[in-house]
Amino acid sequence: MSTKDKSVRPPLTALALRLPNLEASTLQALRTQSHFIAIAKGATIFAPGDSCQNLTLLTKGAIQVRITSEHGRELTLYRVSPGETCVMSVACLMGANHYQAEAIAETDIEGIAIGHATFDHLLATSPAFRSHILSIQTHRIFDLVGLVDEIAFHRTEARLASRLLALSASGGEIVETHQQLADDIGTAREVVSRRLKRLEARGLITVERRNIRINNRQALAQLAE
Repeated sequence: MSTKDKSVRPPLTALALRLPNLEASTLQALRTQSHFIAIAKGATIFAPGDSCQNLTLLTKGAIQVRITSEHGRELTLYRVSPGETCVMSVACLMGANHYQAEAIAETDIEGIAIGHATFDHLLATSPAFRSHILSIQTHRIFDLVGLVDEIAFHRTEARLASRLLALSASGGEIVETHQQLADDIGTAREVVSRRLKRLEARGLITVERRNIRINNRQALAQLAE
């Protein structure tokens, strides 16, 4: 997480309270090889194309990490809370890559920033620091998978609803396998099966062994829009 702020004594007490398992040697390294940052609400912390010079361990406030389309539509990837760090910063440091997203201070924030060399050293020598970083990375990956899942399912559900309406246009039940439906709308069979279960739970359709019956065409049509 790239920052440009004054260097003062790091607020290690706040960090130590949130990360009680950090070794004494790790705290000492953070005390001597880090600097304090304070960034005002609304400030841009990093932007696409920026290089990552350090990693910030947040002790106060909240950070939003987002991407913006060429048409100006924003999508929040995740938020960083006290005790956490930015997984994109970790990835950029480890892979020597540039940022692919933007980070904004949602509130006034504080934290301590460590340079690349210190990050590499702690990752190699501190089990507690390494465990903390890997834990954040793991949880964030699952969060991002959930985000992709939600976005993809929304689109898939609309395509599925449209296909069901088309197949039932002449009336009667739909006789088509989940795999055939998946092929029709360009997705996986497992995705179709989950979407059908959700539509059935909402009362829009009834799924039988090989048949699908539409119970609420109006609601399904609204979903397909």
